[in-house]
Amino acid sequence: MAISPAPPTTPTGTERAMFDFVDAYDRAFGVAADRAGLTVAQACVLGRLDERRTMGDLAAELECDASNVTQIVARLEARGLVRREQDPADRRARRIVRTAAGAECYAGFEESFTFARQAAGRLTREEQDELTRLLRKATG
Repeated sequence: MAISPAPPTTPTGTERAMFDFVDAYDRAFGVAADRAGLTVAQACVLGRLDERRTMGDLAAELECDASNVTQIVARLEARGLVRREQDPADRRARRIVRTAAGAECYAGFEESFTFARQAAGRLTREEQDELTRLLRKATG
């Protein structure tokens, strides 16, 4: 006997607002990445390279397969936006670092990704503090 799936539930107003916010954030992130000449995945990787990182670190943080990160890094490297360096602590390992061109490209992305600043700017200082507290509580 097959088990029937539970009927879908209607999202609460809070859930719907959260979905809408995430959708708007994702769209704005994609537009900013495109303006910078990046894919969303490339912008995500470049954004995590404020310090030298291993492929494994990036894959774990992005919660994706290491082979995906390898492909993204290879494309960024081909464009001169990142380079691989030997890890001084482990000569077998490589760390990924943003190049000057990569830093410039990412700065352009950050400049055009204004969604969070604009959204926060619509709130008073007290509302921003309360939203920060609530988001931290909701995300554990």
